[in-house]
Amino acid sequence: MKVTDHIKNANGKTLFSFEVIPPKKGKNIQDLYSNIDPLMEFNPPFIDVTTSREEYVYLDKGNGLLDKKITRMRPGTVGICASIMHKYQVDAIPHLLCGGFTKEETEYVLVDCHYLGLDNVVALRGDARKDEPYFKATQGGNAFASDLVQQISNLNNGKYLHDDIIVEHNYDFCVGVAGYPEKHMESPSLKTDLKRLKQKVDAGADYVVTQMFFDNKKYFDFVKKAREIGITVPIIPGIKPLAVKRHLQILPQVFKIDLPEDLIDAVEDCKDNKAVRQVGIEFAIQQSKELKEAGVPFLHYYSMGKSDNIQAIASELF
Repeated sequence: MKVTDHIKNANGKTLFSFEVIPPKKGKNIQDLYSNIDPLMEFNPPFIDVTTSREEYVYLDKGNGLLDKKITRMRPGTVGICASIMHKYQVDAIPHLLCGGFTKEETEYVLVDCHYLGLDNVVALRGDARKDEPYFKATQGGNAFASDLVQQISNLNNGKYLHDDIIVEHNYDFCVGVAGYPEKHMESPSLKTDLKRLKQKVDAGADYVVTQMFFDNKKYFDFVKKAREIGITVPIIPGIKPLAVKRHLQILPQVFKIDLPEDLIDAVEDCKDNKAVRQVGIEFAIQQSKELKEAGVPFLHYYSMGKSDNIQAIASELF
């Protein structure tokens, strides 16, 4: 079922969802299931599955020589989505990236998603490769998320990249995109970033999921400004509970977001990460309650491979 249909069927009730990261190559998928299992009691209509782009590894050839190879450390996003749907009977949503994929490769992935019965996808530009200072579009690939959304929209309308195909069963993907309450790190201003979001919606995006934020006012302001420029699709808040002290440095550095002073003070007063985890849970509960009272369609949690804190938060809300 489409995310937008889940929202309609909820009749104003706030729903629970979360995002997981595929296990690295060589890991057992049971590790992933063990983190999903405790969250199923809260009846998530969907589970997001991230994908990662290619990266370089260096293999020792001997005699001081290294062989540079491209690999993917977390492959199998679509396959994992199919496995989650089969095991839990919920919708699983793969993330699709511009970076690291040609348009042809993207089309193959979308065809696979269609065959597997995946009704939703999230279209993202993706980050720069680890060895690159800034994002570079893959040769033959989409340069922007709006381009990727347009490709998906074209396929929904029976337009393949190169072939004139008689379509017996129309594709009908529901497309999610990312939104940034504190603007994308590369955008010169929030106003400019909202224009980019409008381009994605105009290209065919059906809903928005925000980057993590810790100040609800920024989310509410973001939604208000989005509505003012004609963005009418659902905007789902993304929530990430703090779990370790170093998050005070890592999250602002990586995601270019601000943390509230009361949260910073509470974390700095903690003696260990166990105490930090509890602070993160309590803060996210209060943040989630306010958002739920405001009538957000979903509360979407970034689990990042661990679910015990998400379970503690959800038990107070759902």
